[in-house]
Amino acid sequence: MDIKVQNLTKKFKNYLAVNNINFTLEKNKTLGLLGPNGCGKTTSIGMMLGLISPSSGKVLINNQNVNSANRNDLLSRMNFASPYIELPKKLTVRQNLEVYGRLYGIKDLKNRIEEISNDLNLNNFLTKNTGELSSGQKNRVSLAKSLINKPDILFLDEPTASLDPDIGDFVREYIETYKSKNKITILLASHNMKEVERLCDTVIMMKEGQIVDRGTCKQLISKHGRDNLEDTFLQIARSINELA
Repeated sequence: MDIKVQNLTKKFKNYLAVNNINFTLEKNKTLGLLGPNGCGKTTSIGMMLGLISPSSGKVLINNQNVNSANRNDLLSRMNFASPYIELPKKLTVRQNLEVYGRLYGIKDLKNRIEEISNDLNLNNFLTKNTGELSSGQKNRVSLAKSLINKPDILFLDEPTASLDPDIGDFVREYIETYKSKNKITILLASHNMKEVERLCDTVIMMKEGQIVDRGTCKQLISKHGRDNLEDTFLQIARSINELA
């Protein structure tokens, strides 16, 4: 499945959060969505998921508008993970996975939970309440929830935020391996530039609600005359120019 974002704009009262952005995420590719806090990344993801209605413009997934009346089949083939959105804290990990699995109508759910738990090393805390888990454990559960339906499109918002280097590397390696074994389109929002260089085919840079640059990591590093993507990101984020 591919994504086409066309003239997408979102205004909250007098605040223009997303300002007429356009891009295409090709099928089975990974796109990095980068920018400083408040640049419009999360709002853009919300509109792509159909959770936020755009003020104007549209999101097409396989040429179908994500806000169309018959979008249920479309949404069933997508999923989302973010460490900033808590799963129900009083449910156990297994119960959370069961709830989301049922919402997606997963057949043979017991085996799917066993499979994803083995893959992400969840077995030692499947019976613990989600609210009792460490941040690293919660992140892995969130990732398991986002893959429970084996989605065609996966949205990842800061999947390794606040993780220690070892667990962060485990999550990145898992995403990398999963992508290599499955046909999946991924949009990754991240502040970890090494993560972006490792996982993303192309990158979009946002600032103040607009797309200010785009290309592969190597193209952007070369264009801005920097040594790495982090220095490139800092230059764009700190630039006083409206467009890079």
